[in-house]
Amino acid sequence: MASRKQYDNRFKAQVAIEAIKNQRTTAQIASDYEVHPNQVSQWKRQILDEAPQLFAKGRPQATSDNDRLIAELYRQIGQLKVELDWVQKKTQRLG
Repeated sequence: MASRKQYDNRFKAQVAIEAIKNQRTTAQIASDYEVHPNQVSQWKRQILDEAPQLFAKGRPQATSDNDRLIAELYRQIGQLKVELDWVQKKTQRLG
């Protein structure tokens, strides 16, 4: 019994992107990459279905994480500035 071939994600994406370009038929692409035409169609459909989520999830999450980090860093800077001012005032009184 023949075992199933397993393809890496990069290969699947390359085949699917070529299919999305529509420069050659699915049969031609399948023949060149030695995969079944139905597999090419499935990978193409998977990319087209998941593309909106790639753009919807990626940017806002990263931006909100960065915004939180920046806000926390500014809070820490403010706290340190207050402490530094207090120490400078106390040293002036002693000096």
